[in-house]
Amino acid sequence: MSAPVLGWINGHWSEAKTLGLPLTDRGLQLADGLFETVLVLNGDAQLLDAHLQRWQHSAALLGMAPPPSQSWLHLLIQEGIAKADLNGPGLAGALRLNWSRGQAAERGIGLPPGEPDRDAHCFWLTLQRHHPCFTPAQAWISVEEQRNASSRLSRCKTFAYGQAIQARREAQTHGAELALLRNTSGELCCGDSANLLLRRQGQWITPPLSSGCLPGVMRARALELGLAVEAHLGPDLQTGDLALLINSLSCRPLQMLNAQALQPCSNPEQLWRELLQA
Repeated sequence: MSAPVLGWINGHWSEAKTLGLPLTDRGLQLADGLFETVLVLNGDAQLLDAHLQRWQHSAALLGMAPPPSQSWLHLLIQEGIAKADLNGPGLAGALRLNWSRGQAAERGIGLPPGEPDRDAHCFWLTLQRHHPCFTPAQAWISVEEQRNASSRLSRCKTFAYGQAIQARREAQTHGAELALLRNTSGELCCGDSANLLLRRQGQWITPPLSSGCLPGVMRARALELGLAVEAHLGPDLQTGDLALLINSLSCRPLQMLNAQALQPCSNPEQLWRELLQA
């Protein structure tokens, strides 16, 4: 039996499934909100600064009020880590921070004029045990879903994951576990819930943000540390490419793509941990 998911909203800690949002919340009705998924390891929220910077930037990009401050969140997160019993060495968890535009003033998608009303926005979090995953995966390049290279939504981690869910469904109908997506220009862009890294001609490469890929925190770390460079990937993998799907909670080497065997990258965990610790 899986461990319960801990939740916090409006000053209350409880098992997440017992908490709730108002039915008029725009995050619930319209997926009008942002979230960050943060790895908790050895009692600490990993790369929290980078996650919160992306969160703040995304809120501004979408015309939302600024999310809660780091100083306020830090104390709350530490309280949650203690309540979830994740303080011990080697223990890992998945922390999700949620920021919704909140209560709708009236029916419809329209927004009131003027500055966003921060008091109307809503924050909540969930925290649960999680084991980072590094096992090889089979993937399928979606033909039904494409990432919009020009949409600002592609640059933000929003609640709206319907496209990724449908791409994953498509992959599963073809016997694969995960999906890769091309963008609206026909180039490989990302995975359904992770950034794509390719080892091509001795160099790790990843699509530029102009491709419509999410500005992932681990992707940014790889670029910052000089372990990868941005490059357009083209519509398909090339012979000899090694492929990884990476995010804050996993680093999965691809061993098969569209029913064709690939050479999996050796020791993806080493690269993933290097990005965390450097």
